[in-house]
Order: sequence, then structure tokens, then C-alpha cells
Amino acid sequence: MTTTTTTKNQPSLLASLQSALQKRETRLSRRRLTILPPTSTDFSSNDFLSLSTSPLFRARLLAHLQSAPPRYPFASGGSRLLDGNSPYAEALDAHEGMRLSRAGKTVPFLHSSPESLEAVLTAEIAADAGIRDGSRNVFVVVESVYSMDGDIAPLREFVEVVERVLPCGNGYFVVDEAHATGVFGPGGAGVVKELGLQERMFVRVHTFGKALASHGAIVLCCPDTRDYLINYARTVIYTTAMGFPSLAAIRTAYELLSEGETEEPQATLQSLIRYLRARLASLDTLTLTLTLDEDGNPTGNPTPLFAVDHFPRSPIFSLRSPVPRHLAAACQRKGFVVRAIMAPTVPVGKERVRVCLHAGNTVEEIDGLVETIRGWLVERQSPQTQTQSQSQSQGLGLGMGQAQGEKRVARL
Repeated sequence: MTTTTTTKNQPSLLASLQSALQKRETRLSRRRLTILPPTSTDFSSNDFLSLSTSPLFRARLLAHLQSAPPRYPFASGGSRLLDGNSPYAEALDAHEGMRLSRAGKTVPFLHSSPESLEAVLTAEIAADAGIRDGSRNVFVVVESVYSMDGDIAPLREFVEVVERVLPCGNGYFVVDEAHATGVFGPGGAGVVKELGLQERMFVRVHTFGKALASHGAIVLCCPDTRDYLINYARTVIYTTAMGFPSLAAIRTAYELLSEGETEEPQATLQSLIRYLRARLASLDTLTLTLTLDEDGNPTGNPTPLFAVDHFPRSPIFSLRSPVPRHLAAACQRKGFVVRAIMAPTVPVGKERVRVCLHAGNTVEEIDGLVETIRGWLVERQSPQTQTQSQSQSQGLGLGMGQAQGEKRVARL
């Protein structure tokens, strides 16, 4: 199919594009590609174990690349079902995701709520005889560690609910371990393995693009499910397979995990998490309530200027604020890379600055970040707001965040 554009339509098309961009500019929501200064400190990326800058990772990866025969292709040349498969890929058995497209219905339940999951399942059982007698399947799809708040899903409680409410055994879990891979569990194997629930999971998805400093993902499943995906998963059938350099990077990361080389970075990361949590708690006395919107204009709804949501052991910290762009900009001016997360990425009223810790960060860098936040808070304290902050209790909410979107149950 070809598309032609006449000269007559071009000005109006460009004008509409410019108008859309200007609207985002006015709302301070226009996205831009940026290049970070080499002196900046990373508190934003998902490189939790700092493997992307690890000399050991680099040396091992280069050794894998150098070990290839002189004419060994670095590109795959096609999907795995055509020309893109190889003995190297088979040995690693990497797959780029999966797509369950035959679900007849999807039903959300409240974030990390076993009670809500049970209520949803009970309602579906009452409405569908097939679910009651086990002839229809129910897939419960969750993340083990949520990307925005960093809280850990109550997987053990979810399993108990599903096994009790669906005694016919027609409930199946699909768990995304993207933000847990490399960080949680023995050898970085994830939350499911840490809880000993791997035999209760139908599918686990581990991604390579975060703590493992690579690209792509792998689906952990039984042989029959693997064969089904090869035949029905569009991304396996049609997507060009990963080339040798990408596969070598994945193998390098898994070698380091299996050999225990990442245990020290994991321990360092947990130590830094505890340190940042304690340092942020020291800002409690500076927590204010202001009535400003994102543009600094007065509103009629008092809102805490700063609050912290953090789940113990998670490398992801959520710094809640009604003016997250202002806070992020203050940190960025000091060379600390953090990002303001706005609606619709998170629900309205749950905007925040997202901070990610890495094993490669230092105590001094954390101190610098916290002192920058402290300075930003002090600058916003007038004598009146100082009095308010002393007379009102404005705790830091170091509990399990609830800003994530609803999770879904799909049934076949």
C-alpha cells in the first residue's frame, strides 16, 4: 500500500503537528531526547547492579565476541523460525516476550490486593459455569516488583487465594520479573524463586534490559508452553531474532550470576538502599503542606510538598510531590539524574520523582542527592510554612505505595 500527500495538505498537516507540540509545551509535558553530561550521577536508569559499567562484565563480553569464528554472523538475518536461529541461541534459549491474544475477557483487580483478587474471582465464578467446573482457564497476570513504586507483589497470598477459590486447578499465574531479575532471590533469580513458588507459576518472564545490562527477555515455562509460543507468539514468528552480540551479552550476565560474581553488587545495593531510606527519613521535619500546582500557582487543595514511598529492599524510591518537575530540575542542576513521572504514566495525583539506586552509586552521591532535596525544601519554607510544618505532623509515608495501575485477570 502506498500513501500520497499533496502539497495542499502539507501546510495543514504540519500546522496540526506544531499545534499538538505547542500544547504539550504549554503544559510542560513535551518530551525531548537528551544527552547526559559525562559528570552526571545516575539515579534514574534500571541498571541496578551497575553491570553496564562493570569492568568484569565488559571483559567477559569482549571475550565472548572474540571467541566467534572470523566469519560468524553478528546479525541474525531473520526471525528464529526462518534464518535467525542458531546453536548459540538454542543453548541460551532466549525469547523476546510473548503475547496471549486469545483471552475472552480481562478484569482488573486492585493493586497488590489479595482481597480484591478474591472478590473478582468469586464474581467471575458466579457468572461463568465454565470457570466453576474448570473447563475455562483463568490467567492472573502480575509484576513481582512494580516499576514506579518498587513495591513487591504479595505473590504467596495471591497463590493461596487462587488455589482456594479455583479448586479445579484452572488458575494460572503469569509473573513479570523484569525489575526483580538480578536484584532479588538467590543468584538474582527473582522474587518467585526467593519465595519458593516457581512450581506454582505457569509462566515467568525475565527481562535482560535492566539489571542484566543487555536486551530482550526470556520466558520460563514448560516444554508444551514453549512449543505453543513458537507456533503462536507473533513476536517469535515475525520479529528479527537477536544477533550474536546481544546473545553474548545475555550469556555474559547469566554467567556472572551463576558464578556468584554478582553477589557482592547485590549486597552493596541493599546496603545503599538502607542508607538512602534512612537519609530520606531525616527530611521528615521539612515536610510541608502547600497549595501550589505544577506551575507554582495557588490552588484550594493543600498538598504535601514532599513524601516518600518505599518498599523495603527495593532499589526504586518514589518521591511524591505536587511539583515533581521542579524537584527533578533542582536535582538535575546539581548533576543528579532523576526523572519526574507524570500522568498518565501514573494516576493523576500520584505524580512523583522516581529515584533508582545502583550498586555503583556511592554514599557520597546519596548524601549529595539528599542534601539537594533538603536545600530545595528549605528554599520553599516561608516563616508561615515553617510554623505550619512544626505544628502539623507531616510523616514521610515510608510504606507500601499504591500508585500503580490495576492488575488484570484474563480468562480463556
